[in-house]
Amino acid sequence: MRFAGICQYDGCNYSGFQSQKNAISVQDKIELAISSIGHLNGRINYAGRTDAGVHATHQVFDFSTSDDRAIHQWFKGINSLLPVDIAVSCIKEAPENFHSRFDAIDRTYSYVIYTGKTRPTFQRNYVYWEKNEIDLNIMKKEASHLVGTHNFSSFRGSKCTASNPVRTVKSIEIVKKNNFVVIHLCANAYLYNMVRIIVGTLLDIAKGSNKDIKSILTSEDRKNAGKTAQSNGLFLTGASYEKINLNQEENFSNSVIFFPA
Repeated sequence: MRFAGICQYDGCNYSGFQSQKNAISVQDKIELAISSIGHLNGRINYAGRTDAGVHATHQVFDFSTSDDRAIHQWFKGINSLLPVDIAVSCIKEAPENFHSRFDAIDRTYSYVIYTGKTRPTFQRNYVYWEKNEIDLNIMKKEASHLVGTHNFSSFRGSKCTASNPVRTVKSIEIVKKNNFVVIHLCANAYLYNMVRIIVGTLLDIAKGSNKDIKSILTSEDRKNAGKTAQSNGLFLTGASYEKINLNQEENFSNSVIFFPA
C-alpha cells in the first residue's frame, strides 16, 4: 500500500528536509517514526527539498508499506513519535504509482519579510528583517516580469546541478499586512536557491538599486542578480497534483497566519 501525507516543520534544528550524512534532517525523523510503528518499504518521497533553516507548512511526502493499517493508526502513530517541531497534518491512501516529487504540477513558496523598526525578537527565526524602506509598488512591478517561462540562470545558486535552467513561474503575489510583507511564488519547479535569490534581488530593487528584472533575466548571469536572502524567512507552502487531492480543512498554505496582526 502507498500513503501520501502533508507535514509541517520548523526548520531551525535541521540541515534541511533531505537526508544527509552526519546531519539531522526532517526526512530521517519521519522515516524513523513510520518504521517504528510499521514496515517502511525503502525511503519516503517528498515534494521539494528545503535547505537548512527553511520551514514548511505544506510539505507533501509519500511512502510504501506492506502493513495493512488504518489511516488513523498511521496518523496517530507517526505524530506520537515525531519531535515537537515536526507534525503530520494529513494522511491519505495514494495510487501505487504516486510520487510526491515527480507528480507535482507546481510548488508554492512564501517568503516573509518583517519591516518594523526594531529587531523581531520572537519571530527572528521565521522572518527576514529588512531595516531599510522598500517600495512595494516597484517590487510588485518588477516581480511581474518573472511570471512565465524563462531561463533562470541569473537566479540559480553556485551549487545548482540542474542541466536545464528553464522554469515556468505561474504566479507571484506580494501582500502586506502591517509590518509583514509576504512574497508568494508558484512555479512548476525551481533551481537551487532560486526563490531566495529572487527575493534578494527584489529587495535590492525595492530599496532603490539600478537593477531591473528584465535585464537580469536576459543576461543569464548570476552576478547581475541580488544577494541570496536568508533561509529563515522561507516556507514551503504547497504542492499541487492531479493524481490525488490533498486539500485540508485547516488553511496551512498562507504563512501570514502565523504572525500577529
